Amino acid sequence: MYRKILPVFLLIVLATTLASAGLNPFAKKKSKKDNNPIAGIDSKQPDKVLFDRALDALRKNRYDVARVTLQTLINTYPDSEYVARAKLAIGDAWYKEGGSSGLAQAEIEYKDFITFFPNMPEAAEAQLKVANIHYKQMEKADRDYTHAKRAEDEYKQLMQQFPDSKLVPQAKQHLREVQEVLAEREYRIGRFYYLRESYIAGIARLKTLTDTYPLFSKSESALFMLGDSYEHQINLTRASTRLPESAKGKVLQEFSDNAAHAYDRIVTRYPTSEEAELAKNKQLRVLSRTTASKYRETTSSLPEIARALGVRWVVEGGVGVQGSRAYVKLRAVDSLTDRKVWADVFDCDLSELVTVNARAADSIAAAIVAELPSSHSQH
Repeated sequence: MYRKILPVFLLIVLATTLASAGLNPFAKKKSKKDNNPIAGIDSKQPDKVLFDRALDALRKNRYDVARVTLQTLINTYPDSEYVARAKLAIGDAWYKEGGSSGLAQAEIEYKDFITFFPNMPEAAEAQLKVANIHYKQMEKADRDYTHAKRAEDEYKQLMQQFPDSKLVPQAKQHLREVQEVLAEREYRIGRFYYLRESYIAGIARLKTLTDTYPLFSKSESALFMLGDSYEHQINLTRASTRLPESAKGKVLQEFSDNAAHAYDRIVTRYPTSEEAELAKNKQLRVLSRTTASKYRETTSSLPEIARALGVRWVVEGGVGVQGSRAYVKLRAVDSLTDRKVWADVFDCDLSELVTVNARAADSIAAAIVAELPSSHSQH
C-alpha cells in the first residue's frame, strides 16, 4: 500500500512545484500559429491594440517588430480608422532605422501615403520627411549634388501642394540652406571659368546663378564677375575680324546692356558692399580721347556711336575761342533713350580751361549718378 501512495505523492509534489513556477505540465504545447501579432487579443478594438503595440515597439527601436505589426493591422483590418496612421508609421520605422536603404524605403512609404491620403494633415508631414531624407544625405558644394537637387525639388513640392501647412516655414528654411549649397557649386564653376578668361562659359554659369538664386550669400561677387565678363566680351568682339561690322553693333549693345544690368543690380540690392563701389566706377568709366576722336567727323547717330563704343552715356559739345576767351558748350545724353541728362555752357579765360573741364566732369558725373537705379530707390 505504501508503495502505491509514494508515487502518487511525488507526482502531486512535482505538479505543485511546476504550477508555482508558472508552468502547466498538463497544458498543450503552443503551436507556431500562436506566435503572431494578433494572438491573445481580446478586445472590442483589436486594430487599436495592434497599433498601440506597434508604436510601443517603435519607441523601443524594435523597427522590424513595429513594421510587421503595422502591416498585419493593414492586411487584417483594411477598413480600420488606423490604416492611414499605420501606413505613415511604417515609413517612420524605416526613417528612424536610417541608412541609405532604410531611407529609400521610407521615401517609398511616404510617397504612397501622400498618394492615397493627400487630404490628411499628415500628408504635408510625409512630404516634409521626403525632403528631409535628401536633406540629410546632401553633400558639400564640391561633391555630388544629386541629393541637394532632390531636396530642393521636394521642399518646393511641399510649398506648392500644401501652401497652408504650418510646416511651410520649416521647409523654406531648409530650402534656403539647400539652395546655398547649389548656388555655391555654380559660383565655384563660374569663378573657375572667369579666372581662366573663358568668359562665355563663365557668363552661362554666373547668369544662371544670379537669376536662379538671388539670395545667395555671394551674389554681389557673382554679379560683378558677370558684368566684368560681359565687358571683356565687348573688347573681344571689337577686336574680332570674324564678325561682320554690321553685326557687331547689335552684339556690342547686348553685351553692354547686360553688363550695365549686372552692375545696376549690385548697386541697387547691395549698396553697402565693396562690389557696389566698384560697380559704380564701372558704370561711369570714361573712354580715352584717342578712342572717341575717330567719331569726330562721323555721320553715325549718337546711339550708333554708343553701341560701337559699348557705353550708355555720351558727352558731346564744342569749344569756341575768341581772343583770350573760350566758350565751352557741352551736353550729356543717355544713348538708350536719346535723352539729354545734363547740359551747360562755360564762358572762361583760356587759362581756366583745365578748371572748367574738371567742373564739367564733376557736374556730369553727378547727373549720371542721379540716373542710376540705386539713386532713384533712395527717393
